[in-house]
Amino acid sequence: MSTSNQIDITIPPSVITDVTTKLQEIRTALEPYVFGLTMSQRETLPKMADKTVAFVQKTIDYAGTNPEYAPGYFSKPELDTDLNAVQDLSPIRSLLEQLSSDVDDTMMMAGSEAYTMALVYYNSVKNAANTGQASAKPIYDDLSTRFPGRPVAKAKKV
Repeated sequence: MSTSNQIDITIPPSVITDVTTKLQEIRTALEPYVFGLTMSQRETLPKMADKTVAFVQKTIDYAGTNPEYAPGYFSKPELDTDLNAVQDLSPIRSLLEQLSSDVDDTMMMAGSEAYTMALVYYNSVKNAANTGQASAKPIYDDLSTRFPGRPVAKAKKV
């Protein structure tokens, strides 16, 4: 178990407040233009990915030059609007994904280090309790509830 500290940060409360405020401003600014999907919608909707963008763009081009093939319920302006929305949101999504990944990685590293150091302390308390240090036993009993897997074998009475 490594006890090296790879991350040592303290984010000032003012930075947390500032970032939270700005993210809320972004959410508020985008609110009229975005909406959430139900899990069922997410599972059943046809998805547009990188290769599909080229297909949609070619369809827009063909629909513009050959409108006679469009069914009556087809709307090229709506198709244009939808593709423009995807293109407009794409750089925002990329930035949000980068930020989310960085925050997740930082939380994972800090959490890993915190948990590792907590285990170091826990094992020290466990050793102290096992060697009969009475004040360590209540601490060990409390912390050991995190690891309920193996029951402690009790000595049989003769």
